[in-house]
Amino acid sequence: ADGGWNVKRMFKQMLLSATYRQQSAATAEQLRRDPENVYLSHAPRFRLQGEFIRDSALAVSGVLNGKVGGPSVKPYQPAGYYSPMNFPKRKYSADMNANQYRRGVYVHWQRQFLHPMLRAFDAPTREECTAQRPVSNTPLAALTLMNDPTFVEAAKGFALRILNEAGATDQQRLAWAWQTALGREPSGKELNVARAFLGETRKRYQADAKAADKLLAVGMLKLPVGMAKPETAAWTVLGQALLNLSETITRN
Repeated sequence: ADGGWNVKRMFKQMLLSATYRQQSAATAEQLRRDPENVYLSHAPRFRLQGEFIRDSALAVSGVLNGKVGGPSVKPYQPAGYYSPMNFPKRKYSADMNANQYRRGVYVHWQRQFLHPMLRAFDAPTREECTAQRPVSNTPLAALTLMNDPTFVEAAKGFALRILNEAGATDQQRLAWAWQTALGREPSGKELNVARAFLGETRKRYQADAKAADKLLAVGMLKLPVGMAKPETAAWTVLGQALLNLSETITRN
């Protein structure tokens, strides 16, 4: 009431409230007394919207462009995606500069042919008003996170951060990666699985330099001089795995 019509102040007060800042993990007692969360005894858990998932990956990779305002931007998109549109025919050229890393709210939105990544994460086509987006759980979402050039490049940027900003040992780097992507320390079991996965991936790229080159060629982000490609490729694949976790794309 003290803020009058200051909407920004109202949202800030809501976001900083103890109720909003609760975790989604509910105790047995909370579930018994408030199974439907009518009394807001714990936070809801839901998958993030497509724009937020993209922003999160870019932020983790260290390339997110925080510029505010301006025209729409065009991320990487499959060639020929607009070919069925004949009235008139449309050409799509992805931005090959810093605009590529701008937030999802600025992504070019073609009605009926919105970006495939946004479609995979249930964004509406805007042919009619959508008060609430559906939340699906399909293989297309996982395939997008693994193969969309934006996310492959984000994993590469994440790998470069791990190799340059974390410690010198695999354990230090894995702990840093978990903290950066998930906001928590990895469990012992997770560390064991990650070490084994990293070891197998290292061997694969050390034995197949062309495969490492192909993976690291995705996107505009270039490797600094002197970076070992097999090692960077191995950490890129680990980064892809972390960015694909349900926990990474879920509001907890």
